[in-house]
Amino acid sequence: MDNEILFLERQKFKQWWLWLIFIGINRLFSFGIFKQVIGGQQFGDKPMSNVGLIVTTALTIVLTLLFVNFRLDTIIRKDGIYVRFFPFHFKFKHYSWDSLTKSFVRQYSPLTEYGGWGLRLGLFGKGTAYNVSGDKGLQLEFTDKKKLLIGTNKPDELTETLNKVGQLKQ
Repeated sequence: MDNEILFLERQKFKQWWLWLIFIGINRLFSFGIFKQVIGGQQFGDKPMSNVGLIVTTALTIVLTLLFVNFRLDTIIRKDGIYVRFFPFHFKFKHYSWDSLTKSFVRQYSPLTEYGGWGLRLGLFGKGTAYNVSGDKGLQLEFTDKKKLLIGTNKPDELTETLNKVGQLKQ
């Protein structure tokens, strides 16, 4: 069956320090609402209005919920590679094997090569990267000389799959 999934990986942001920041900010603003709006005491030396505090708290909660839903999905099928970085991509992007000159798993430096994690534009011609954690990824180089790196936490399984479909090209 041509539609058979040969490799599937779903990744989410799992960095503890990131979640600690989100939780801290949300707790701070929630405490501000409790103290100022419910308790009637000003929150801080230069408090914002009750409406401003409520709107800011709501925005931080919405941003946290949005971040919770960020995910990187990678699928390999016989006809190519499918990738989606939700919520930036609602549909999978398909890259056929014919459009690639290279496809291999490599170690990379998220900070120095791409400036961090997420949907990133590489520095110094490194191309685009979709990554959420770690330092290993599927490097794709296209016939038009563009480059894309897709982060993975399953480098061995990914390499094995590329070998099986005869698409491990370095």
